Amino acid sequence: MTTFKAPRVRYKENANLTTGLAAYQHIALIVGGLADLAHAPFGDILQKRMKAQAVTVKPGATFLTEAPDEAGTRLAVGFVDETLSPFALLELARGLTRFRSGVTKAALLALGHEGAVHREALRALVRTVYAQAPLPSWQAERSETMPASIDVYGANDDDAALRASAYGNHLARALSVLPENELGPAQYVKRVKKLAAENGWRLRFLDEKRLATLGAGAFLAVTRTRAVGSGIAHLRYTPRKASKRPIALVGKGICFDTGGVNLKPARHMYGMHEDMAGSAVALGTLSALTRLQAPFQVDCYLAIAENAIGPASYRPNEVVRAADGTTIEVVHTDAEGRMVLADTLVLASRERPGLIIDYATLTGACVYSLGTRMTGVFTNRPALIPRLIEAGRASGERVWPFPLEDDYNADLKSDIADVKQCTLEGEADHILAALFLKRFIAHDPTWIHLDLSAGRHKGGLGAIPSDVTGFGVDFTLALLADPGFEW
Repeated sequence: MTTFKAPRVRYKENANLTTGLAAYQHIALIVGGLADLAHAPFGDILQKRMKAQAVTVKPGATFLTEAPDEAGTRLAVGFVDETLSPFALLELARGLTRFRSGVTKAALLALGHEGAVHREALRALVRTVYAQAPLPSWQAERSETMPASIDVYGANDDDAALRASAYGNHLARALSVLPENELGPAQYVKRVKKLAAENGWRLRFLDEKRLATLGAGAFLAVTRTRAVGSGIAHLRYTPRKASKRPIALVGKGICFDTGGVNLKPARHMYGMHEDMAGSAVALGTLSALTRLQAPFQVDCYLAIAENAIGPASYRPNEVVRAADGTTIEVVHTDAEGRMVLADTLVLASRERPGLIIDYATLTGACVYSLGTRMTGVFTNRPALIPRLIEAGRASGERVWPFPLEDDYNADLKSDIADVKQCTLEGEADHILAALFLKRFIAHDPTWIHLDLSAGRHKGGLGAIPSDVTGFGVDFTLALLADPGFEW
C-alpha cells in the first residue's frame, strides 16, 4: 500500500508579502481583482503583464507567468468572489497548484478577501496540494512534482480535518488503482486486516462458510466460481464516548467484474479492477472518521468478491435466497453488485444503525444520466434531499437525486420469485437497482445510496488530479458535519 506522502504544510500570518519570497519556486495566489495584486509578491509585474495581455478578470479566471528572478518562480493567479461555487473554486485551485518537476518549496496566498471567502480559498489550495500525494505506480520512470514544503500565508489554521479527509480519499484511490493481480479478494482481505490492526478497528470477517450458515445466497451466487478470499469484512470504530446513534458504511468490493456468463465485451471489461471502488470509499471514510475521532460508532461492511466466469457460475433464471429470506430471480449475471450488496445490507441492518450509507459503482444507467461529473444519490427520506445536494455542493463532490417511487417496482415483479434482480431492457436501471437494494433495509434506518457515476473522471475532478476520484469521502464528511442532519 502506498503511504500518504503529503508535503509539510506550515501556516503563517501575513508578512510583508512583497519581499522575502525569493526562496519559493512556485507561488499560487487567489485574489478578488487586479487591485489586490498591489500587495502581492511581484504585484507590479503581474498587473503590468495582465494589462498588456488584456487579461479578462472574472471569477474563475487564471493567469500564469514567471517572475523575473533567478529561480524563474512560477506565479499562478486565480480570481474568485463569493459567487464562485466550491466545486469551481477547487477546479481553479487545482490549476494553480500544478507544480513543475523540481519544485521543492511553494507558497499559497489569498488576498483581497476576508472571512469565509478568504478561509475557503486557502483551504481549497491546501486541499488540492494534499490530493497530489502519489498513487501506486509501476512505471520505471516517474517524475515527482509535489513540493516537500508548502507555506500558507494569511491563515493560522488547524488542518486536521483537511488531512483526515485527504488521507481517506487517498486511501480510496490508492486501493482502486491496484490491478486485480495485486488486489484479488484474498489480498484485499489481507490489506484490510493490516489497516484494522493499525487503526484499532474491530474486525470480523464472514467467509463463505459463515455466510452459508447465515443464508446469504445472493452473495454466494456471485462467488460460486472463485471463492478464495471472498466474504464480508465487518470493521468497527468505537469512540470513547458516543453522543449519536451508530452509522453503517457499506461498500461494493468486486475486485474484478467479467460480467459472469453474460460476459462483458472487451471495451466494458477493461477497467473492471476498479469495480471495488465503493468499498474503498467506505474504507476511506471510516479512516477519516477515525482520525477525526467521530463521536459515534461506525460500522463498515466491505462486500469483497469477484464476478468470474466458469463451470460453476450463476446463471440467468436461477432463483436464490437472500439472508432475510427474500427469493431473487436472476436475470443478468452482470448485475452482481446488487446481489452482494443485498446480503451485506441485510447484515448491516440487523445491527440497527441510525444511518446506512452504501457506495457502489453500480450502474451504467447512472453514468448515462449524469455523466461522470456528478454522482447519483437515492434516499428513503425525501426530506433529506436538499441537505444531500448541499453536502455535495459544499464538499465539491456534487450529487443529484433520483426518485424511489413505488410504481417502478412493477418492473421488478417476478412470476417465480419475490423479486427480479433487474430487467433486460436496462431502462432506468439505476432507479431499479436502488429499489432492489431498498428491499433489504430493515428496521427503517435513514438510508442513502450513492451510485458512483463520478468514481472515475478523465483528467480529474474538483480537487482530485487523477482519473480515479475517490468520490464519496468528502461528501460523507460534509453531510455528517452538517449540524442540522439528524439520524
